Amino acid sequence: MADDAAAPPSPSADHPLRVAVVGAGPAGIFTADALTRQQDVPVAVDLIDRLPTPFGLVRHGIAPDHPRMRAIRDTLHRSLDHPLVRFVGNVEVGTDITLDELRRHVDAVVYTYGAALDRHLGIDGEDLPGSLAATELVSWYCGHPDADRATVESALRRARSVVVIGVGNVALDVGRVLARTAEELEPTDMPQHVLDALAAAPVEEVTVLGRRGPAQATFTTQELRELGELARATVLVDPAELELDPATAERVAADRAVARNLAVLKEWSQHRPEPGHVPLRLRFFRRPVRLIGEDRVTAIEVERTAVDDEGRAVGTGELEVLPADLVVRSVGYLGTPLPGLPVDERSGTVRHEDGRVLRDGRPSPGEYVAGWIKRGPSGVVGHNKHDARETVAGLLADAADGTLRVRGPVDDLVHTLQARGAEPVLLEDWRAIDAAEQALGATRGRARTTMHEREALLAAVRAAAAR
Repeated sequence: MADDAAAPPSPSADHPLRVAVVGAGPAGIFTADALTRQQDVPVAVDLIDRLPTPFGLVRHGIAPDHPRMRAIRDTLHRSLDHPLVRFVGNVEVGTDITLDELRRHVDAVVYTYGAALDRHLGIDGEDLPGSLAATELVSWYCGHPDADRATVESALRRARSVVVIGVGNVALDVGRVLARTAEELEPTDMPQHVLDALAAAPVEEVTVLGRRGPAQATFTTQELRELGELARATVLVDPAELELDPATAERVAADRAVARNLAVLKEWSQHRPEPGHVPLRLRFFRRPVRLIGEDRVTAIEVERTAVDDEGRAVGTGELEVLPADLVVRSVGYLGTPLPGLPVDERSGTVRHEDGRVLRDGRPSPGEYVAGWIKRGPSGVVGHNKHDARETVAGLLADAADGTLRVRGPVDDLVHTLQARGAEPVLLEDWRAIDAAEQALGATRGRARTTMHEREALLAAVRAAAAR
């Protein structure tokens, strides 16, 4: 055994523990914040993201007509300003740098890159034109550089009857955005082509389908109530679908969040269609059976369900066909593997033990996870804070007991990337993008207009550097 003099040093102010956090969304930023708030272990954090912009789903997942929720990025930005945190955007692990290379550059890696792959329904007709994943639509209206404009905008041009499958917050976001008027959306930071396409979409009705009952829906009351605030849309709920069996009634009585949801739905069950308004129907106990159409979706067949004693939706054999020019599935997300990082195909998460990545059933020294890639796509933005703290606590414990050590000097990560032709975007570069978006928004009287093309984002960086 080597003596202690030959062992790598413990972290110190001169030689801090170097941590790479892969993913600059809320989970990544909360991880960086937890690492830099503590004072027991000196650290230096590289916050890496494949996009040139930080904030992840806060920028590209929260609907732009939610300005108060999107304002959380002001809070997140304070962590980016920390002197021990370096934002390194426009860098894709597995392409610009391999995972093994990254691990050699730092002492620990925390994977926080979320879950971006949509789940499929697994039914006939799902691949027809006019069938979209919520991830596709959300990415498009939030201005994600990878959004498929042609596919989404083609689907919207014929979307008179829209069916959204799912009763989580994302499903409500989709239904709400599609039911809004152009005047309501105009002040948002959506890209101009998104506003133009939504204004031209011929949406006449929106139906949101839940496979189980209202007591099993996962949307929040705040999100639900916003449907009732739309300028020219009326929420319609069938009173019969709000009737509760004794077991469900007992559950509702014990769960204040569910009780609040039911109270809102009962109020809306008194609504009637209004002339000139888009009917926004919330329907429960319906599961999709197949999408109907030859060249594109024209209808969806659904089966009436009941909820069994274990809370599962079971079919009753009663079928119904609903008109649908656009079907949007919002039934969950899956994490995707980085090259070299195993992800469980079923759960879409990295196997871990208290945030420590497991390889071959054992903790892998120096590898950690936080956020959706750790626990799955659940909870709101704030849940990532507790999750990050739990992971960081394990990382710090490993540093304290010597599992993590400072391995010595290596080439600077940014210098290495630049030397091989990559174009990493640092914090000052992001500020140039931020300023360019605000200037673009000002041309139309908005606070901001999101720039959606990667090349336009990078052009803003280059223009600022040239000044």
